[in-house]
Amino acid sequence: MKTKLLPNVPLLLALGFGFGATAGQGQAQGVGDVLTYHNDNARTGQNLNETVLNPVNVNLATFGKVFTQPVDGYVYAQPLYLGAVAVAGKGVHNVVFVATEHDSVYAFDADDNLGTNALPLWQTSFLDPAAGITTVPSADVGSGDIVPEIGITSTPVIDPASGTLYVIAKTKENGVYRQRLHALDLTTGQDRTNVTLQASVKGTGDGNDGLGHVPFNPLRQMNRPGLLLLNGVVYAAFASHGDNGPYHGWVLGYAAANLALVQVFNTTPNGGLGGIWMSGAGPAADAAGGIYFETGNGTFSTNPPPLNLGDSFVRLQPSGTNLSVADYYTPYNQSNLNASDADLGSGGALVLPDTVGSATHPHLLVGCGKQGTVYLVDRDQMGHYSSTSDSQIVQSLPGAVGGTWSMPAFFNGQVYYQGANDVLKAFQVSGGKLVPTPVTRSSTPFGFPGATPSISANGTAGAIAWVLETDLYGSRGQAVLHAYNATNLTQELYNSNQAGSRDNPGPATKFTVPTVTHGHVYVGTANTLAVYGLASFVQMPTITPNGGVFTNRVTVTLAVSIPGATIHYTLDGTPPTVASPLYATPLILTANTALRAKAFKTGSVESGEVDATFYNHATLGAGVGLHADYYSNQLRTFNGTPTLSRTDPTVDFNWGTGSP
Repeated sequence: MKTKLLPNVPLLLALGFGFGATAGQGQAQGVGDVLTYHNDNARTGQNLNETVLNPVNVNLATFGKVFTQPVDGYVYAQPLYLGAVAVAGKGVHNVVFVATEHDSVYAFDADDNLGTNALPLWQTSFLDPAAGITTVPSADVGSGDIVPEIGITSTPVIDPASGTLYVIAKTKENGVYRQRLHALDLTTGQDRTNVTLQASVKGTGDGNDGLGHVPFNPLRQMNRPGLLLLNGVVYAAFASHGDNGPYHGWVLGYAAANLALVQVFNTTPNGGLGGIWMSGAGPAADAAGGIYFETGNGTFSTNPPPLNLGDSFVRLQPSGTNLSVADYYTPYNQSNLNASDADLGSGGALVLPDTVGSATHPHLLVGCGKQGTVYLVDRDQMGHYSSTSDSQIVQSLPGAVGGTWSMPAFFNGQVYYQGANDVLKAFQVSGGKLVPTPVTRSSTPFGFPGATPSISANGTAGAIAWVLETDLYGSRGQAVLHAYNATNLTQELYNSNQAGSRDNPGPATKFTVPTVTHGHVYVGTANTLAVYGLASFVQMPTITPNGGVFTNRVTVTLAVSIPGATIHYTLDGTPPTVASPLYATPLILTANTALRAKAFKTGSVESGEVDATFYNHATLGAGVGLHADYYSNQLRTFNGTPTLSRTDPTVDFNWGTGSP
């Protein structure tokens, strides 16, 4: 494990453990801090202390991407935010923390990337290739779900009182696969301590040792759900990589003070599968200390004990070293869900506030899975299982949303869902039930996997619903940040495609969630942390003519209408910067040229890039098109025999799902 620090920075180690609030380096949670997945342990996704961003100023003219920070791998984890951190040797900063699949954790200044803030405040890596410690190649798990490497997938959790960030990293160490829970010092990035994940339960299920025990398999188990910090215990939940077994759903609880394993739970000890995916959503918790999650397809049986809980809502109630099922609910059609891989556990569970419950059912839980049925469950009497109907629960709404690979958000009495191939919808909770017809909906459907909304507001005023469109099976490639008026979803305030390339966050990653706080929106992508906020923006220049074929020579003009703005350009296809040639007079082109241009103005955010390609007719060949080989390998290794080889005059099409 390596941490990049300033020279001679003291390490705040807590040997002998006990690095809690008494250690003296902690701080109180601040207003607007985002310390865990979807903002809180109920997983509501709401920040009710956003005093900067509102539906008036979030628009193309005044809002956009204000800076980026490069990272070394895909960002699946939600960025976390903690204000006023006394970073060792670097003063006090508002900090955004980013974890990557390359097994790195970064601490960046959350407000700008200027001067010394252009570099990370610190960066910790859990890799040491010279010692044989690397990430896990995707091919090793036989799944292209996470590519090209597997490192940190789940959202970490922060304890400000002890000044600790908890994170799980997956590594391959000289051929041995390991997962470790690390406790990082927030001020230095130093690894105070860590523990290798190991556990077993009694059972005869898949992967058992032949002696009546089912061990935790560090290669097969995937920690996708965000971590949960509850009553001094860090909880981690697990499923698998692409249904490749043997695997189970696991919940492991580690004492935050010393990382001792204190609680273990397996969803299918005498069966198999039952993974806890929830598309990255962390297990939820309520004020009574109950832990809630949804499981995927797998064994379901209630007799003889212990329970096997595939395709179920589950409540665990921690008690000392015991982590047992306090209650559960399983849909009546669980056998069909299991047989068709229509996981209930593709979606995350949301603990609703008591203010929307009824006298009969004051404590509610809402969740949805691949079938798009929204379930409203009484947390005190979850209903167990009936083979004939779901009438024992508070409510079920079949087909209410598109299949869900995400989780909802809650704000001001409404539940927000964006299912796959569906629009963003808000359902009112009235009389302790969901009104079946959405009170408002957007007009832009997202492809797979839909999105997990986040809500920002100042109390109940100025509410905005934020969603990231990734559309992984489409042709988009870039993630798209959308902002809607949360009280009227027909009003789209902004999306990052409106300004051309100016606001592109970067290549999309699956199940990403934006973090919205203190006037900024933080978005993780395949190679970047993109930060959005209010600023003065320079519009893109125009190119006339905008590319094409010419004979002998062509005169090209560039223009921008913003007073005081300058245009810089390149002619070799490289990205333009302020160091590139300054445009002053029309360009005379005689050769094939890839022209790229940007507009700049002091005190403003640079424009997006425009480009145009010019071809001299004399250089054009007589070919019939471009030859290409097409593969169906999800791991993107392009090995073996192509699925298809052909020549096309134009390569500009979408194969669609399930094709090369």
